[in-house]
Formats: sequence, structure tokens, C-alpha cells
Amino acid sequence: MDSEHQPLASSSATELYTEGSHTTDPAFSHESLDVTGKASSNATPWYIPPKRYIIALMVFLGFANLYSLRVNLSVAIVAMTSNKSVVINGTLHTISGPYFHWSNYLRGQILASFFYGYIVTQIPGGYLSNRYGGKHFFGIGIFITALLTLTTPLLATWSPNLLIACRVLEGLCEGVTYPAIHALWSKWAPPAERTKLATFGFSGSYIGTVLALVISGSLAESTAEWQSIFYIFGSLAVIWFLLWVIVVTENPASHPGITTAELDYIQNSIGFTEEQTKRAHPPWLQMIKSAPVWAIATAHFVENWGFYTWLTELPTFMTHVLKFHMKEGGFLSALPYLVMGIVVFMGGYFADVLRSSFNISTVAVRKIFTCGAFLIQAVFMIAAGYLMSRAAAVVCLTVAVGVGGFAWAGFSVNHLDIAPQYASILMGLSNTFATLPGIISPGLTSVVVTDQDSSGEWQIVFYLAACIYGIGAFIYGILASGETQSWAQLPASYHSYVDDPEAE
Repeated sequence: MDSEHQPLASSSATELYTEGSHTTDPAFSHESLDVTGKASSNATPWYIPPKRYIIALMVFLGFANLYSLRVNLSVAIVAMTSNKSVVINGTLHTISGPYFHWSNYLRGQILASFFYGYIVTQIPGGYLSNRYGGKHFFGIGIFITALLTLTTPLLATWSPNLLIACRVLEGLCEGVTYPAIHALWSKWAPPAERTKLATFGFSGSYIGTVLALVISGSLAESTAEWQSIFYIFGSLAVIWFLLWVIVVTENPASHPGITTAELDYIQNSIGFTEEQTKRAHPPWLQMIKSAPVWAIATAHFVENWGFYTWLTELPTFMTHVLKFHMKEGGFLSALPYLVMGIVVFMGGYFADVLRSSFNISTVAVRKIFTCGAFLIQAVFMIAAGYLMSRAAAVVCLTVAVGVGGFAWAGFSVNHLDIAPQYASILMGLSNTFATLPGIISPGLTSVVVTDQDSSGEWQIVFYLAACIYGIGAFIYGILASGETQSWAQLPASYHSYVDDPEAE
């Protein structure tokens, strides 16, 4: 077999993890590692982080920017279409009318328009990231979205149709980001740390959501105009992109600062090379026919139904039904996502602990976290709809949305379990279906909730979400897998396969 295409021998990975091995990882610097990647001796200074952790931090900040660019309109549109009011001596005084007189239907279309573009580039983004690398697609996707965000106030002033077109373009750009990041992790994340690293990056989405909701709510009620919401978040994302270009590399081997120890640890534990990832031909038909793939897609759809419903509608619900002021509503709307961001990272850490320290199978861990989260979410969603009071709604929604973070330690990393070298493509496939709630939910909510002050109409939205969570738990519990699928195995005569695809 030609050395250029030679897969890393499994014996090398085994030797790396044997008790007497002295191959080291910069996370522990000069320590020997066991099968989990844990260190056994000779601790090193904490201020020398391994490069994969720096990558994880940049991914975290990238997702924070990604979601702040996506979410800010949910709060801004309330300020754009509501009376401008101030509180004087405890009394609310209206000082001007709304900036835009948009109907509920048009508001729903504007909020949903992002997802019309977002759904289109998921699978192409996964394929291209798998073939050409995830770094550039992730970074450029966020950068162009930031530039479009900076133009949003001007376009909204000209025409709501131009605003819709802008949001569609933002969706097209952001659509490649989730698949792209799995392409990056397929080269950077050792299996023993896969869940922890991936979910830490994903948790940035929810921290970005929190920042967007809180800061946007404060800006909307301050002396600053609603336009400042878009200028601030767009500028922050541009700054992040410049850092991303400098700090991040496509794979460990091309990182100028990585140590030999960390490079050996990552490459040997992953067990396949970037060349194999690029040159292998995706088994499209087998993917589509695979039950575990559809388990992931279903779970992704279900989690995003509740997430996108409240991402776009929670500020409105807080303002109109619970009668919070916009600043209060912005903070309380952010609270569930703050909890979710913490839970996502904790879930990833505990999932890896259960797999490595307690020898619980990967499929069992994925099902426990995903199905358990869905069932708890369903219960609290029903409770929120039934009680419908200020305190109960805030508590129940915070738990219902926040607990969803545990599901991300299940299905969101499952692509890397069942087909690591095709994980970006599978993420694109599952996220295509997971984008449908973003398109359907705002429009459906605008049809169901004809009177935004009606708690009875909002109850329907709560109960529908609870039913979807229950169905998702059932399907994922039956169909999910944690093993590499047969169609994802690299063929034994791989060199002939990549050099001559017609050989088989």
C-alpha cells in the first residue's frame, strides 16, 4: 500500500494507549496516557494549553457570534414594531409610535426568512467541508453574515422585502457552519474527548443567544436606537473572524505551534487520515437508508422545534402575555439559554466520563442523554402551558429549554460515532431537517396566536412542543446507534479505491 494513503495502523493506536506507553499529550505535557487520553503522572503548567483546546475556544466564540447574529432580530423586531416608551416615576409613558407598522404575518415571515436560506446550504456545506476542509467554510460563513448584519438597518428602512432577502442570504451563509465544524472536529477531536470538545463549542451558541437577548433588550430600551443592535453584533463577529484566520488551522499537522506529542495523540487515536477523508466517495444511498442516520435527524428536528419556537417567540410572549418590560423580557428570555449553554458543556463532559470511566456503551450514553432530555422537556412544557403565570412560566420554560442541553451530548455528536469521516455530511443532512422548525414554527405560531395577549392561544404552542418531544424520544430510543456503520468503514484495499474509484 502506498504510504501516502496508508491508514494509521490500529496497532499504533493500541501501543499509544498501553499502560507502559510514554507517548505524551500537551494537555498534560510529559504525562503518559491511557485509553481515555487521561494523564497518569508528571503534571505540567496549566498555562500551556493543548492546541485542540484553543481550537475549541475559538469554535465556542464562533458559535457565540453565529447565534448573536441570528437572534438579535427576535428582540429588535419588537422594538422596531412597538411604541417607544419610557418609565417615569414608575409609570410607563409612550413617547413615539412604532418605527414600522408590520402585521403579525409579515413579522412571522421576516423571522422565518433566515431559515429559507439556511436549509439550502446544509448538505452542500457538509460535502464541501468534507472535501476541502471546515475551517474556511465556518469562518467565511460567519464573516459574510456579519457584513450583512451591518447592512440590516438600512435595508429594513428601504423595504421589508429587502430585509427578508438579507435574512435569506444570512441563512445561506450560516447554513454551512454546523457541517463545517464537524469536518474540523473529525481531524482535531480524539474519540475519548469528542463529546466534551464538540459540546463546548456548541455551548457558545447559547451563550451567544444570552448575550444577544440581554444586550439587545437593553439597547432597545436605552437612548440608543434599535439600529445599534445590528451594528454592535456585526462588528464583534468581524473581529472574531480576523482572529479565526490567524489562530485556527485545518488540521493538527498544519498547526505551526503543535507539539509532536499532541499531534501523535490526535492522529493515532482518530485512526484515519485527512487524505482518506477528502478522497473517499460518500456512500449517499447507504446514508439515506440508514436507520441511525434518521434517528439523529429526528432528534435534531425535535430539539430544534422547541429551541426555534422560543428563540423567535419568547420575547413576544414575555412582553404581551407575562407583561414584562422589554429590558426585563430580554433578560428573562435569555435565562433558559444561559442554563442551556451550561448544561450543554456539562452534558458533554459527563457523557465522556460515563463512556471512559464507567465503561457505559456509547449508544447507551447517547440514548440516556437524548431521550431523557426530551421527556423532561415535554413534562415542563406541559406544566408551563397549564400554569401560565409569571413565575411558573419563567421556571418551567427555563428548565424545559435548558435541559435540552443534555440532548446535545447525545444526538449532536452521534454523527462522529457512526461515520466519523463523513460526519460533516451527516450533520448537513440532519441539520437540513432540523431547520424545518425554524421555517414552520414562526408561521404556525402566527396562525395559532392571532391575539398576542391571549394565554389560551399560547397554550396550544406549549402543548404541541410537548407532543413533539415525546415522539422524538420514542424514535431516537429505538433507532439510534453508537457504532461505526458498515457503510462508513474504510475498505481494506483503500489505496486502490481512492486511486481508481471504478476498481470496486
